Amino acid sequence: MNDSKRQSGETVRLAERRIFSDSFRELYATGMTLVEDAAGYLDGEGRAAAKQLSRVSATLYAAESMRLTTRLMQIASWLLLQRAANAGEMTREQVAAEKTKVNLDAATSDRNAPGWEGLSEEFLDLVDRSLSLQRLVQRVDAEIYGDGADASDLDAENPVGAQMDLLRTAFGR
Repeated sequence: MNDSKRQSGETVRLAERRIFSDSFRELYATGMTLVEDAAGYLDGEGRAAAKQLSRVSATLYAAESMRLTTRLMQIASWLLLQRAANAGEMTREQVAAEKTKVNLDAATSDRNAPGWEGLSEEFLDLVDRSLSLQRLVQRVDAEIYGDGADASDLDAENPVGAQMDLLRTAFGR
């Protein structure tokens, strides 16, 4: 960012700079790899494993598979929009308008539901990885666009985020 913008009091938004930088590639690759891993599992081993589950676990597996797929497709949509902006194919305003169609608050999983104990470790790992990626994308999205979830809620588990929340409160942002 040039000095004239800094001198005018404009805040440097680190998350926005990250999205428009080379470091976005890692986040994008992580997300798309997870989409591929989930699709491969659900179409292969997962399909075979589901046939061996108890009725309760099979019902839970079907519901969680849909949640997992929905969550990952929303994340992938968000990532593709950011990539389009990064490549100059869309403006930030176009991305912001299109991202209103993306739901980053897709249903989370209830580990207390009956049947979890019957689900495979590989499937549970995919669910956990997707939830972790969802939280990361929500934090970045909240920092860039400032809408949707309250960034202070998303940063509660992060000590730096907690300090930033205190600063926002203190300075009325």
